[in-house]
Amino acid sequence: MATYPVPEGRPHGADSEVGILRTVMLHRPGPELKRLTPRNNDRLLFDGIPWVARAQEEHDAFAAALRERDVEVLYLMDLLIETLADPEARDRAIETALGSLHLGETMRRWLRPMLHESSPEELATHLTAGVRNDEVRGGFGLVTSLLPRHGFLIDPLPNLLFTRDSSVWVRDRVTITSLAMPARSRETQLTELIYTSHPRFAGTPRLHGWRNEHVEGGDVLLLAPGVLAIGVGERTTPAGAEQLARSVFQAGLARTVLAVPITQERATMHLDTVCTMVDVDKVVMYPNVADTLTAYAVTRLPESGSADGSELELHVADAEHFLVAAAKAMEIDTLHQIDTGLDPVTAEREQWDDGNNTLALAPRVAVAYERNDETNARLEEAGIEVVRIAGSELGSGRGGPRCMSCPVSREPMG
Repeated sequence: MATYPVPEGRPHGADSEVGILRTVMLHRPGPELKRLTPRNNDRLLFDGIPWVARAQEEHDAFAAALRERDVEVLYLMDLLIETLADPEARDRAIETALGSLHLGETMRRWLRPMLHESSPEELATHLTAGVRNDEVRGGFGLVTSLLPRHGFLIDPLPNLLFTRDSSVWVRDRVTITSLAMPARSRETQLTELIYTSHPRFAGTPRLHGWRNEHVEGGDVLLLAPGVLAIGVGERTTPAGAEQLARSVFQAGLARTVLAVPITQERATMHLDTVCTMVDVDKVVMYPNVADTLTAYAVTRLPESGSADGSELELHVADAEHFLVAAAKAMEIDTLHQIDTGLDPVTAEREQWDDGNNTLALAPRVAVAYERNDETNARLEEAGIEVVRIAGSELGSGRGGPRCMSCPVSREPMG
């Protein structure tokens, strides 16, 4: 495994969405997806039951496409297993997993030694694929007696596939996010453990944290060096956006943060489901929201703030059209929207299939699901090279190439 040496010339960090991608963190679909059933898939945020073997094939092809472009691929599961070899990290992971109030003290006392006796590989599987009631031989109490045999004591984490949401790099700092949905809250706890205790990330400065206000990585776009857009909707709250803005201003990582209200619906759960960057001055955007998407420019008032950022004062401008506000903040003439030209029904279909959720590998090069024929054709007409990947099974959790990838290193743009 040994994924921790940092390749020469590839320091951690990113200041844009489109700088040449050098290192990325992925999660290959694993046994956690085999825990999905028609009874629990809604609660675990999947719209269907994926064919796991095919999802793995599709994900392997995605990773291969990245490696062909000289992108280093780190796997979250490898990093987690290596992290759990550290006794302190192991203890912290176990206690965090056992913190759920639904376990009860009897089951908690029984699970604790079981988890401690597990190897790092076994523990990583318990933490990600979950532990079922019928898999535990002991700890008999009310929880064991009243929970269905196939009910979960520790829930599986099928959404680990979408590594973008639990962390996002802003320049040389990693933002540990705070996921809003109960089914995903433990994901970011594991991510924080990796960034805190894995040798690869030793000494990495961190922002935010899973105990703070809700912010999800799919809502954070690095429009340009010093300019962030944060979607505010189903997953990221206004308080979360404000807290992240305070953090990046205090750390000198940004001069402007755009707060972008998005519809609180499943189809538009994150900003990157409706808009992603494919060039330094071009975005692909869901046409059905293109005319109505707005942004509030947030800046720091000069000379405000204390050492811990608590007295930092913000200025919030009036709402403007997103493309206008973004161009002003980026200090460019125009942020161009690639006109997908789709009729409303086709646009809705391809947006549901993550047609706007692209992953830029470099300026004018983007990975996209092959199934979105019309969106991809318009991208190519606009001069964007489209690297097509299959996603019939990967897309069942409502996420595209950007959702499935956390850039750890991009070449700086400024």
